[in-house]
Amino acid sequence: MPQAIECEFRLEGTGPPLLLIHGIGAARETWAKALPILTPHFTVITYDLRGHGTSPLPDKPFGLDDLVDDVEWVRAQTGFDQVHVAGHSLGGMIGPAYARAYPDRVLSLGLISTAAFRTAEDGTKVRAVVQSMRDQGIAAVLPTLTDRWFTHAFMAKHADVVARRMDQVLGTNAEVFLTVFDIYAQTEMGPWLGQIPHPALVITGQDDGGCPPRLNHKISQALPTADMIVLAGLKHSVLLEAGDLVAKHLRDFILGLSP
Repeated sequence: MPQAIECEFRLEGTGPPLLLIHGIGAARETWAKALPILTPHFTVITYDLRGHGTSPLPDKPFGLDDLVDDVEWVRAQTGFDQVHVAGHSLGGMIGPAYARAYPDRVLSLGLISTAAFRTAEDGTKVRAVVQSMRDQGIAAVLPTLTDRWFTHAFMAKHADVVARRMDQVLGTNAEVFLTVFDIYAQTEMGPWLGQIPHPALVITGQDDGGCPPRLNHKISQALPTADMIVLAGLKHSVLLEAGDLVAKHLRDFILGLSP
C-alpha cells in the first residue's frame, strides 16, 4: 500500500492555493524564477519530493502512487480543501495522477515539460538513459543530460546555473534519483488522461527532445479541457531558463478560470 512521507514544504503569497511539483533530482527552489510572478496572486505551496532537497529519504522502494500520496499529505497539512496543481517533468505526471486519485481536491492542472503517448522508439530512448546511468554511473551521463535540458546559449551565459543543477543531481541520493527516473520513464498517462475532467494547461519547450511538442499536442488533445503553449527555442529546463515566462502563462491561465 502507498504510504506518504512527511515532505518538507513552504507556503508563500496570498490568494487561491497553487501547489507546485518539481522534477527529477531537483527541489522546490527550482520554482524561484516563477515565484515573484505567482505569489501576488496565489498562496504558492512548494515542497521537496521524498529523498530530494530536505525531505526525508524513503526507507523502501516506492512508485508513482507513493508520490501521489505525498502530494495529498502536503495538501492536507496546508489546510486547503482544494488546490490548483502544476508540475514540471516528473511533476507533470504526478499532478495528473493526483487528480485521478483525488479528483475532488484539484481545481486545475498545469503539465509542464512532461510526456505521454511515447512511441516504442521514445520509450526505448528514455529507458536507455536510465540504464546507462545504472551501468556507467550518474556522473558519466551528466553531459548528456545537460545537453538535453539546457539550450547552448543558456549554458554559455549561465554556466554557474548549469553547474549548480548538475551538483544538485549528484547530491541527490543515487537510488532515489534512479528510482524517480525509472518512474518517469515507465509512466504512461495516455490510457487515462481522458478521464481527467479538470481544466489544464500544457506547456513544453519547442526543442525539448524528451517531452517534445509532438507528444504534448497529444496530451492536450486527450485531456477533455486543455490549452497548450509551446515555448520557442527552449529545451527541458524551462523553469531555470524562463521560469518567469512559465509563471506568466500559468498565472493567466488560472486567473482566466475565475467566473
